[in-house]
Amino acid sequence: MANARFNPPQPYNEPVLDYAPGSSERAAVKAKLAELKSAPIEVPLIIGGREVKTGNTAPLRAPHDHGLDLGVYHKAGEAEVRMAIDAALEARAAWSDMPWEQRASVIMKAADLLAGPWRQTVNAATMLGQSKTIFQAEIDSACELIDFWRFNVSYLAQLMSDQPASSPGVWNRLEYRALEGFVFAVTPFNFTAIGGNLPTAPALTGCTVLWKPASSAVYSAWHVMGLLQEAGLPPGVINFIPGSGAEVGDPVLDSPDLSGIHFTGSTATFQRMYRTVAGNLARMKHYPRIVGETGGKDFIFVHASADADALVAAAVRGAFEYQGQKCSAASRMYLPRSLWPAFRDRFTTEVSQIRVGDPEDFSNFMAAVIDEASYDTIAGYIEYARSTDDAEIITGGGCDRERGWFIEPTTIVTTNPRFRTMEEEIFGPVLTIYVYEDDRLDETLALCDTTSPYALTGSVFARDRAAIVRISDALRNAAGNFYVNDKPTGAVVGQQPFGGARASGTNDKAGSPMNLLRWMSARTIKETMVPPTDWRYPFMDEA
Repeated sequence: MANARFNPPQPYNEPVLDYAPGSSERAAVKAKLAELKSAPIEVPLIIGGREVKTGNTAPLRAPHDHGLDLGVYHKAGEAEVRMAIDAALEARAAWSDMPWEQRASVIMKAADLLAGPWRQTVNAATMLGQSKTIFQAEIDSACELIDFWRFNVSYLAQLMSDQPASSPGVWNRLEYRALEGFVFAVTPFNFTAIGGNLPTAPALTGCTVLWKPASSAVYSAWHVMGLLQEAGLPPGVINFIPGSGAEVGDPVLDSPDLSGIHFTGSTATFQRMYRTVAGNLARMKHYPRIVGETGGKDFIFVHASADADALVAAAVRGAFEYQGQKCSAASRMYLPRSLWPAFRDRFTTEVSQIRVGDPEDFSNFMAAVIDEASYDTIAGYIEYARSTDDAEIITGGGCDRERGWFIEPTTIVTTNPRFRTMEEEIFGPVLTIYVYEDDRLDETLALCDTTSPYALTGSVFARDRAAIVRISDALRNAAGNFYVNDKPTGAVVGQQPFGGARASGTNDKAGSPMNLLRWMSARTIKETMVPPTDWRYPFMDEA
């Protein structure tokens, strides 16, 4: 029993290492890459702290090298899901009753392990399994995940301190209880940090969790799970159950003990889960908290006063870093005709210098897209643009599947503001530009706001302050994360809470107290010091 009120260490953003030639971190990650490549692994489920092997396995492959065997993973089925639910329910009482600062200590230790001895293991696993360059891995699987864990502990401490006012003779209190039942965390392939945050944010508040990582990110997720176990996470708090969406998801969503969903992934999958939960409400024990971040069709809106050099740099990074496989990636641009000639020349020159290839070659800016299905989808959009009269491909357009799933950084220019690649999420290295007439600013702002069903990220480029205000106001509801003179990617935990609305999700802002509140159920306690002994009120007395 703690007899003091504890304050966790002040959080800070983990410094990004630069991996310059000759640096110790460069040598360390290259050594770890060689080590992991030389030792394929067999990934089991983790249920109640125990390894479970189902015999139903799938290969772990590197997107950039079809011949690189990383191992196999076991897939959960309905029986294993039932086991995981039982394990989570069994672990809940002890975990939720544990003092919050003890739960926080596990997460803080995980952050320090990742900042130290586990850093290059998780980075290298992300590079191999998800085809990230070392910089993209470092800002994701190291720094962002460390930040999530450190800042979430601080946010929890803030929430615990948020107490109501008390009138004379009364002490009012709030306690924050973990959700009953269990939380289902469904994580995507594109960010190892999201894979680590979605199960641990509810766990920090006292919930127990079933974690289903994306099949194409099991390799890095397995290493994150191992890190959490080393940090002292008790058995059953997070149960690791990779597998197919239907074989894992259907029995989870059918459980009356489901209390929450923490999801990042496709809009269609999230909507299907939402409908399923709604249809099951009559027999569920709780109203599940449904938190989701889904798709995006993120924009850069350019004013005639924009700095062309800054715009070019933002467009290249925003559209093509990590092969455009960020839900925040710049996918459409609205550019005034007065800037078009200068922008086109500088932009195409810069894009022509981008190298695409194996992430172990540190001179490459881009690597491979995640799998064959993504490759085929992206290539299909490129071929569509190539075959139509109202679009022109000005950079890239090439696709090569011989060794890995490689797609060149592709830029489409269209005369149709509602061209297919201006509207639909592609999730690949494809940017579509619509050139608008300078005197049609308001009309084009309306197009930007209404063309896509999504509202995740967007940015404005302008030096004219009045134009910045005008554009920001017009696009107020078009993005949950809005950037001024910057690319629409790269949200930092503790600085830009992340999430969007409309078809982009519930906007519960990962990396903020708003998200943690979704995994807690508050109880109000009123204590009267000297309670009344007469039920009568003064107004009842005769004059």
